[in-house]
Amino acid sequence: MPPLLPATARTLLARTARAQRDGRVPALVAGVVRDRELVWSAGRGEIAEPHHDVQYRLGSISKIVTAVTVLRLRDEGLLDLDDALDKHLPGTPLGERTIGQLLSHLAGAGSESPGQWWERTPGTTLEGLGLSPADVVLPAARRFHYSNLGFGLLGALVARVRGRAWDEVARDEVLAPLGMTRTTTRPCGSAAQGYAVHPWADVVQIEPEHDAGVMAPAGQLWATAADLARLGAFLLGDTGGVLSPATVEEMIIPAGIDPSAPTWLSYGLGVQVQRVGNDPARPGPVLVGHGGSMPGFLAGLWVDREEGTGAFALGNTTSGLDGGLPAGLLADLRAAEPRVVDAWTPSGPPVPLELLGPWYWGPSPHVLRAVPGGLLHLSGLGTQGRGSRFRPRPDGTWVGLDGYFAGETLRLDPLALNLATFVFTRTPYDPEAPVPGGVDGAGWGNVR
Repeated sequence: MPPLLPATARTLLARTARAQRDGRVPALVAGVVRDRELVWSAGRGEIAEPHHDVQYRLGSISKIVTAVTVLRLRDEGLLDLDDALDKHLPGTPLGERTIGQLLSHLAGAGSESPGQWWERTPGTTLEGLGLSPADVVLPAARRFHYSNLGFGLLGALVARVRGRAWDEVARDEVLAPLGMTRTTTRPCGSAAQGYAVHPWADVVQIEPEHDAGVMAPAGQLWATAADLARLGAFLLGDTGGVLSPATVEEMIIPAGIDPSAPTWLSYGLGVQVQRVGNDPARPGPVLVGHGGSMPGFLAGLWVDREEGTGAFALGNTTSGLDGGLPAGLLADLRAAEPRVVDAWTPSGPPVPLELLGPWYWGPSPHVLRAVPGGLLHLSGLGTQGRGSRFRPRPDGTWVGLDGYFAGETLRLDPLALNLATFVFTRTPYDPEAPVPGGVDGAGWGNVR
């Protein structure tokens, strides 16, 4: 992988330096991943060298790893995302909520565990939390409500199903296979000291660090810049066999928002998903990753899968670091060295050509196209309309991947397309097609 241009590297360093100075971060490391490799990194402030091998607390970036441990169980057939928590981890007040709801923060679980603030006090066991109905704060699937408690329960679920501690499962099944050998639940080797910086003076105070117990899966991991870059490469598709690419695609599907909107922030399965940019007429890129905070530390990891790039920042301060630094680095990289896409080459369509082209839902024109990857795309013709991509199934039908028809079945026929009870015809309300409700025999142009 060729290195960044010197001018690009200077631009990234300038942004990082301003973030460290303006945020008053004692030590800050930032880096950029391109084509799944760490191609640039820099350390600012009082930082040990080599800066890429110093551990920082990841905070909630740990949730990505926790989600991967859960999804591995699902992919092995040991659980289903629609399973109630009680099926695998009985005895909690959230027992009727599903595993999928917990992963996407839709289970209505309280934001934090009961008792003292878990991030600044020694942790306990699941039983020691003393959970009660008060820890269920919202109805299921009614609204997004970020929940550290939910991810503590997911870690406990993994431990119960695997029969060993969550951190061992994460180490053996995720971190080690990805080569993230410097990622641990407690500081090990060269590690930054966490600080709080006084709001009115340039002085610092040491922040506490401890074992969070059952809440560790919500945010306890420590990692180096090099290891965080590897996690970014994982989100970009270099899964190392830990998950299938299809499962990673599933992780990044945003829940509860319209992904065609110009800007939005949502959550998938253990990852945050956001569309950045301020111009509704020109929507910006979709970024996938997570932010993180723990006493004494702030972190962020975001990837642009379209560009094949990622960026991260790790700082040892409780507050002050600009959370937009990784996105800013990605924007700088995109502007200075945009991705050169692969050349277009002809390829055979996945269906006969006569099935492609204009179709009509009633009087509304749509178009069915063949798109790269052996997929079909149905969308409005001349208008936005409802649209989705479709992947073929072994039985000859097609399944919607996104948009309005995600998960729905498309059946192709020369006379009609059948999709979720909608019938698309070659001409508006074709009388020869099985149009729901039938077609007026008098035809078009007749007003009675």
